Amino acid sequence: MTGLTAADADTFSRCMAVHGVAVFPADTVYGLACEPESKQAVHRLYALKGRAPGKPAAVMFFDRDLAAAALPELGPRIRAALPRLLPGGVTLLLPNPEGRFPLACGEDPGTLGLRVPALADALAPLRAVRWPVLQSSANIAGGPDACRVEDVADEVRDGADLILDAGALPGTSSTVLDLRRYETYHAWEVVRAGAVSADEIGRRLA
Repeated sequence: MTGLTAADADTFSRCMAVHGVAVFPADTVYGLACEPESKQAVHRLYALKGRAPGKPAAVMFFDRDLAAAALPELGPRIRAALPRLLPGGVTLLLPNPEGRFPLACGEDPGTLGLRVPALADALAPLRAVRWPVLQSSANIAGGPDACRVEDVADEVRDGADLILDAGALPGTSSTVLDLRRYETYHAWEVVRAGAVSADEIGRRLA
């Protein structure tokens, strides 16, 4: 796998700051990222994918502690679960009573998708990114996920402002885990199977 550099992480941060859209490697598949508060950037990202505007995306932090600090309203049970689940190949659906990151929430402002990737080895320089991004997989809506930059559709690559190439990735998208009832009822549900099995999630939350 080709390693990213500190310069790559800095360029990625600057791309987000000027409302750009980047193709980047996560710990699962290649994704598209933009500034989560920029309507212009979010519109471009959705247009590149052909994604319906009302569909939600996820907000990705590159550090778990920064994610927890940005969501102070999370209850103690969910907060205790975060280090058991993150970082890693899981997207958490969380209650969002404060309506944070509304552009990522689609038609359900009461739910926020949260992602913190595991950034080891070739991806480690991305830990230096201090701000969240809105992210979605770098595929045409409904199409296969991309485990290499070469797998990203030409129109997506051509429309992006930045492409970071870290070589081949595992290729299985994140597991989507619904924790919206976890605080009150200790209930959770896998709504999309992916990189982390339901059995493994159960062990972590036991």
